[in-house]
Amino acid sequence: MSSSAPARRFGQGALATPANLVTVARLVVAVPTLVLIHDELSSWVTVGLWFAITASDSLDGWLARRDGATRSGAFLDPVADKVIVLGGLAVLADRGVFPWWAVALVAVREIGISAYRSVAGRRGIVLPAQRLGKYKAFLQYVAVGSVLLPWTADWEAAQLLVLYAATALTVVSGLQIVRHGYVDWQRQDG
Repeated sequence: MSSSAPARRFGQGALATPANLVTVARLVVAVPTLVLIHDELSSWVTVGLWFAITASDSLDGWLARRDGATRSGAFLDPVADKVIVLGGLAVLADRGVFPWWAVALVAVREIGISAYRSVAGRRGIVLPAQRLGKYKAFLQYVAVGSVLLPWTADWEAAQLLVLYAATALTVVSGLQIVRHGYVDWQRQDG
């Protein structure tokens, strides 16, 4: 008898998993990458590191689905994503490339939605990432990457356009999660 569900290699409480190893490696590589962004801005090394830490987000997700999601991974992966994207945006704002208001709006949404998911989780409501949130993350990564890539480093208007699109999707996807949570709370209470 064959089951369509993949076999879980790791239980919910596992810590030392391939997915978590990739997530921790992303965090470790993020530190020198953010320093390079601050010091060099646009270079092939910087954009290469940025690509590696952002593209590997898909790898840790794939590994978690293959081997079984863990509580530690559910905590570590979003933390890594936020450190990487908010770190990149903040460094570029500090350098005067991006406006602080856009970075602050993204930061407030990211932190607020994390808190909202935590409160919802305590009530038994799961608010997984939606497709719009994945597009939002991709555009955030591209906004930073467009500044780092030597070919597009001087395209300031295009960089700001991507940043503003990412900021708009950040707000809209946050509202989508709040709406889903509200609907689930109403069902639960009603």
